[in-house]
Amino acid sequence: MSRMGDTTEMSQGNEGQSDKGNLTEKASQVGQTLKDLGQQARDTATEQYEQIRGQAEDYYQQGKERMQEWEQSLEGYVKEKPVQSLLIAAGVGVVIGLLLRK
Repeated sequence: MSRMGDTTEMSQGNEGQSDKGNLTEKASQVGQTLKDLGQQARDTATEQYEQIRGQAEDYYQQGKERMQEWEQSLEGYVKEKPVQSLLIAAGVGVVIGLLLRK
């Protein structure tokens, strides 16, 4: 009987080691899967960042060009009609002054 008990104990010991091995392997697989998902998330975030950054640079350039065009057209208007431009500027100054005084 003791031999039979020994065999049962050995078989349970082997199963325990097998279960530990399977558990370790599964944990390793889960760890690798998490690493892969983290890398994918990082790559996706980097791509989105680069795309948004490119769009922001485009919008900045467009805004800069529009402001330069507006500045040139304003300078042209002031050169064509200096007296009218001066009166408009004075009127705007008076209105701003009245608003700030209140």
